[in-house]
Amino acid sequence: MSSTNLFSLLSTYIHHSQSISNSDVCTKYQEASKIVNLALTGLISQCIPGAKILDLCNFGTTIINTQAGKLYQKKVKGVAVERGVAFPVCVSVNDVICNLSPLGSEELVSLESSSEDLIRLSVFVYLVMKRQEGPCSLVEPLKAGDIVKIDLGCHIDGYISVAAHTLIVPESPDSPPTSISDEMGNVAVAAYNAMLVAAASIKAGATNKQVTDIVTKVANSYGVNSIFSVRMHQMKRFVIDGVKEVALRHPTADDLEAGEQKLDECTFEQAEVYAVDVAMSTGDGKPRPGVLRTTVFKRNVEANYKLKMKNSRSLLAQVDKKFPTLPFTLAHFEDERGAKMGVTECVSHGLLTPYPVLHEQKDANVAHFKCTVLLLPSGTARVTGLDMPEYFKTDKKPEEDIQQMLDDIAAAAAKKAKKKAAKKKKKKAASS
Repeated sequence: MSSTNLFSLLSTYIHHSQSISNSDVCTKYQEASKIVNLALTGLISQCIPGAKILDLCNFGTTIINTQAGKLYQKKVKGVAVERGVAFPVCVSVNDVICNLSPLGSEELVSLESSSEDLIRLSVFVYLVMKRQEGPCSLVEPLKAGDIVKIDLGCHIDGYISVAAHTLIVPESPDSPPTSISDEMGNVAVAAYNAMLVAAASIKAGATNKQVTDIVTKVANSYGVNSIFSVRMHQMKRFVIDGVKEVALRHPTADDLEAGEQKLDECTFEQAEVYAVDVAMSTGDGKPRPGVLRTTVFKRNVEANYKLKMKNSRSLLAQVDKKFPTLPFTLAHFEDERGAKMGVTECVSHGLLTPYPVLHEQKDANVAHFKCTVLLLPSGTARVTGLDMPEYFKTDKKPEEDIQQMLDDIAAAAAKKAKKKAAKKKKKKAASS
């Protein structure tokens, strides 16, 4: 056998062994998805007035790591199966679109906090004013009426599931939010429905352009704008942002002139996995930088550079050991100050890719929903993501073809739920 044929056979074997055509791989995606949905559900219950964003991020991280740690505990060929957080838990509020995962030293406390907390805050503000170390992340606790976007991911053996969800902080844990504006209802329903129809449209033989067209049509129906920089990505083992991408809207001539890139057209294939990521706004949909510090980064495995600073070398060594391929937050490092000092040199030389905290216009309403889909032989399966909160309502209607897709999706979900309930009832009867 020639070396070319041998390489081809080896590539085919690796592709099959790491794709969802392998039942073991499919199971790992499913298990990671269950953990993602569980973490989202738990975080939603904790989003109450006075809750600190840092505490919420830590709470979600604990759920993911604890639940993932219970699975696949047996070593494979003497090596432990990696599992845990695939994308840091981010809790973004109001005009902040995504990627907010604050550091412990930079979170603002509420006026109801203890005197000890207030002293800590005063000292911190003084130090920031005395010697600013880059952007500042004074993040306030949640308050009733805040728009909260939760974004997170989990992996089992490198097989990644992600999700995002939008909610409104209620006055109290026992009562749903009230007085939600029509604009907020429009953008939340638009983003959620766009996610649903995009997920259903990502199937073998379809193209990314077709999905972009559908998302654009949904946004136009509800009078909102897609967030330009947010994209859907193919995911592979230990790869959260694969080569195949889907834009939420097509770039205009002005966008291209401003430096925005037009995506190459690609075709979806069976056994692929995608993060269906949709963020929409009542603003112009053009994210802008703010004062909040970027804390989420990912190692650029193709880049190498001999770093000068000790803090930079220490940070990169820890990243290569703990987070060699997947995104992480600086909050994961014990020496937070050293990490903040070292990250600048790592980014400037392309060793780390930043996930900046993105903002919309101050008065804009933003909604963010994300799910994971598996392109199975039986069709596209949406394995993560929760139902949209019932308090998001709108009087606007999508175009007829989009509405038909939404009706078909709802009918399929109802049929699946009915079948699951019947199976559960049968199992209960058999055990009694």
